[in-house]
Amino acid sequence: MKKKEYFLRYTVFIVGLFFAGVGVAFTKHGNLGVTPISSVANVMSLKIPALSLGNWLIIWNCVLIVAQILILRKDFKPIQLLQIPLSFLFGWFTDLGMIFVSNIPINSYFMQILMLIIGIVVLAFGISLSVIANVIMNSGEALVKAISDKTRFEFGYVKVGFDVFCVISAVVLSLIFFNGEIVGTREGTIISALLTGFVIKFLTKYLRKPVEKIFREKD
Repeated sequence: MKKKEYFLRYTVFIVGLFFAGVGVAFTKHGNLGVTPISSVANVMSLKIPALSLGNWLIIWNCVLIVAQILILRKDFKPIQLLQIPLSFLFGWFTDLGMIFVSNIPINSYFMQILMLIIGIVVLAFGISLSVIANVIMNSGEALVKAISDKTRFEFGYVKVGFDVFCVISAVVLSLIFFNGEIVGTREGTIISALLTGFVIKFLTKYLRKPVEKIFREKD
């Protein structure tokens, strides 16, 4: 692969991270719950608001990277350490997205649902770009792959199990920190878990050809 193609692929990946971060910000602003993988960070940001959602996402993603290292050990490739700076970018993009959406009035349940749907579509768009770029996996998907490789369980089943683990962890943390009350995890978390994958699949199908055409362009 030529240097220019590497550059273009990482550029598209970073653009995808930006849209993914903004998508999370939309779902957060709707206050119906964020995606499963972001749910633990969301609860922690409510418990300790001195650190933003973006900062907690950075911490959470770094925890997932450490988990990969513990699972894969010598099979963990050094290139995967790029997940660390990319996790910081994702966290910063999420906080930037929170600034973008902060002035959108949420005065009805309809607006909450609208924010959730917009967030799912924008997030899925960003993830689709990252998938098509095909340079490195985000920390959550990379952890799922690591578990799948080591256990020989199918990736899809492990992904579902991981999402369930994230939601249960968020609920347990909420019950502990908020006197038995569930906060930060609502119907939006379930809706996003059910819809995001389908939207990613749909968008990737139509985006792959034009985006990959950019990668194949000659100097």
